[in-house]
Amino acid sequence: MKSLLTRLSYAWPLMVAVAVITALFPGCVPSFSLNGSAINYDIYKTINVGEFPIRAALVYPPLQQEFENQLLDYITRNTRLQEVDGPSDLELTGEITGYSLSPQAVGTDAYATETRLTITVRVKYSDNKNPAKTVDQSFSAYRQFSSSLMLTDVQDDLCREISEELVNLIFNATLGDW
Repeated sequence: MKSLLTRLSYAWPLMVAVAVITALFPGCVPSFSLNGSAINYDIYKTINVGEFPIRAALVYPPLQQEFENQLLDYITRNTRLQEVDGPSDLELTGEITGYSLSPQAVGTDAYATETRLTITVRVKYSDNKNPAKTVDQSFSAYRQFSSSLMLTDVQDDLCREISEELVNLIFNATLGDW
């Protein structure tokens, strides 16, 4: 009990200082968002997330659905925006423009020991309430895997991981307003 009283005796000046500052500056109350979203829900209520067709030279058909599902799911979980088809306050459209493999590490036998899978997505984010916040940008992410593995054996997992990273990058650059 004495230890608790000792700790409280050190903490009370800090608590008093915080109370005084809050009373003197009521408009300066910090606010925090746990998901990183910077959306004013009094202004923005709806979002239209369009399709992201694959326009890359190399095509892996399941990638489009994987990416679109992750993007929509992330927005749904981290915002209060209602997803609509048609006119909306915010619009998110784009295309998958790159899906490429490249050798990364070369072994003593002159063959690649690591291969990199890179996915690039071009995103157009339209803010119909504030056109100055419109974003038209490409985002890329990659994962490396051992060249001793077949791409078909690791492709689904790699696409899931890369899509997750891309969704985070896109969210932070658009709805997160970083």
